Amino acid sequence: MDVESSYPNHDGGATMSKGLRKALIVLNCVFMALGNTGSPLLLRLYYRSGGKRQWLSSWLQTAGTPLILLPLLCSYVHRSRRHQRRSSSVPLFFITPRLVLACAVLGVLTGLDNFLYAYGLAFLPVSTSSLLISTQLAFTALFAFLVVRQMFTAYSINAVALLTVGSVMLGLHVSGDRPEGESRGKYFMGFGLTLGAAALYGLILPLVELMYVMARRRGLVITYTLVLEMQLVMGMFATAFCTVGMIVNHDFQVIPREARNFELGEFRYYVVIVWNAIFWQFFFVGTVGTIFCVNALLAGIIMAVLIPVTEVLAVIFFHEKFSSEKVVALVLSLWGLASYSYGEYRQEKDNKNKANAAITIQQPT
Repeated sequence: MDVESSYPNHDGGATMSKGLRKALIVLNCVFMALGNTGSPLLLRLYYRSGGKRQWLSSWLQTAGTPLILLPLLCSYVHRSRRHQRRSSSVPLFFITPRLVLACAVLGVLTGLDNFLYAYGLAFLPVSTSSLLISTQLAFTALFAFLVVRQMFTAYSINAVALLTVGSVMLGLHVSGDRPEGESRGKYFMGFGLTLGAAALYGLILPLVELMYVMARRRGLVITYTLVLEMQLVMGMFATAFCTVGMIVNHDFQVIPREARNFELGEFRYYVVIVWNAIFWQFFFVGTVGTIFCVNALLAGIIMAVLIPVTEVLAVIFFHEKFSSEKVVALVLSLWGLASYSYGEYRQEKDNKNKANAAITIQQPT
């Protein structure tokens, strides 16, 4: 993919070198890989080992947001040293009140999405949950078309159809897939909640991209530092949303007792929830960074690419069943991903050919 042509902030971030942009893309993809595989496994480990608090699980997804202050502090120190040589002041934050309001709304939506995902995973195996989350790519493509006018090709439509069929297959073949002791009703509830989480986050990703677009139209330079500041605000409001749920549900009072009864031991209980919070920050920072560097659709693609990795890890660590229905659903998901990726490749190639043809025509003979 041509970084210069698809980079959302290439107007505002002209001082960033092409090499640095590529490094940021790789770094954010690595963050997404860590978060997208590690966080659902740790969350499922929490449930398998006796954890039962859905609001706590939701809260953990953004409770590590203060970690973003570390790179922001490094950025501020770097800017301060550079401005000292120019004898000029440096702002502590770049985010504007209008952006704070937009991030607050997206943060509340993220908090709701976190709850839907955490509640759904309580009743589903990791492998099934991952396959259902794969439909997020279809939702992201659809909402990207509606919100930011992303091109929606025949290949994208094919991907939507394949991913939808795969998720429906899982819903129609639930025998033997339900976790031990889980009722059919709770399984279907988890199925619906996870699909709802996929749809909602599929909407959030294009909305984040739209926020960048609208900010640039108002003359604001979108830098990676500003992206981290925006994620900090979104994470704070998402955490506040889930904190209210924890207070109402009395989760804070239950944590010490739940830790004592944790099957892996009290110390490991806190290790699991702390690392869960850390891995979720890898996911969120990597996601908004990928949207900043390229677009929301690439973020959705990377999430879909990592599904087979999560599937294999769930089978290895949790000995989950990998039924024939899951195999077919996984194949359909990968087929949909391949179709979408090929469509993006064809579109990018056609755009380059048109640009080269236009340059050739403009050159004097």
